[in-house]
Amino acid sequence: MHYFRSAVILTTVFVIGIFLSVPTAPVGYAAKTSASPSDNGKNASRPDIQPEHVILFVLEGVGKDSLKTGAMPVLSRLVKEGSVTWSATTVTPPLRLPTMASLFTGMPVEKHGITWNAFDFIRGYPRPPTVFDYLDLSGGKDSAIFFMDESLYQLAKPEPYTDYQMCGPLKPECSPATLVNYIRQYFKKATSGHGYGHAILSLPHFLVVHLPEPVRAGETGGWNSKAYRDALKTIDTAMGSVLDLYKELGLFDRTTILVTSLNDMGTAQTKDNGQQATMQMPHVLWLASGAGIKAGHTIAQPVSILDTGATVLRTLGLETYTEWDSHPVEEIFRSPRTAATAQDSSPSIVQ
Repeated sequence: MHYFRSAVILTTVFVIGIFLSVPTAPVGYAAKTSASPSDNGKNASRPDIQPEHVILFVLEGVGKDSLKTGAMPVLSRLVKEGSVTWSATTVTPPLRLPTMASLFTGMPVEKHGITWNAFDFIRGYPRPPTVFDYLDLSGGKDSAIFFMDESLYQLAKPEPYTDYQMCGPLKPECSPATLVNYIRQYFKKATSGHGYGHAILSLPHFLVVHLPEPVRAGETGGWNSKAYRDALKTIDTAMGSVLDLYKELGLFDRTTILVTSLNDMGTAQTKDNGQQATMQMPHVLWLASGAGIKAGHTIAQPVSILDTGATVLRTLGLETYTEWDSHPVEEIFRSPRTAATAQDSSPSIVQ
């Protein structure tokens, strides 16, 4: 009798163990079946990942027709795999320094006040806060900015949470490849544990890479010239090298890539002597790709390059709580922002 009771107990335990070990559904089944029918499966198998890094490529002289040259496979892939509009508005006057100031401050020219196009030490730095200030205040995020024009010294306000490196026409050896080498050296030192530049002790959460070579080649040699096509190829290679660096460091899957252009293909710069531009406000490329972004999506809502800063903060799960003219391009994100997410990103919480 004792033997029979023990056998029953053992059999019962064995059956319960088998029952508990059988999964109720295949792993990942819910994720695969939760995609909406409207996305045609483009985003169905891509898990939602909270991005930890954002790269912003700021181009010049690149338009939709630039891709037809076949010189930009990296940019073409980002367009195909991300969310894009070719009708983003920029600012007037369409000059490098005022436009970049609008990109960083989230304000039109009449608000940030930078109307000139050459570095002027006497004028000082922009008075309005920049996206770099908001990143630090909202979440303790660091930034690294790499410029290819000396006029942008006007925007290189010294702060402990930003680091700037620059080369330009005044340095004949300066090229997109030179800038990529600067970035690689910066990342090497930032990952060494000894810090780099000001007080940055780790890799930046926000990386800005300025690549203006196409507009220079187009204005000098013509927009159908070999020099222009070579410039497109050069900056495309530079973009690919930066993305490869993130892959080498194992960061790529948690990185969102933004690309915009300060001006379109064929858009000429006015001179640095303060002459106002007479052309209309250009429409430019604006795209997002990578972690958390819809794939193969054409952006329908109106977009301005002023919206770039707020979109960077939204990507990293942060809020601005300001009277900014910059607004996140909410349409590009695969997961809508929830009230819980907004609460978690309060400036009082340092991530």
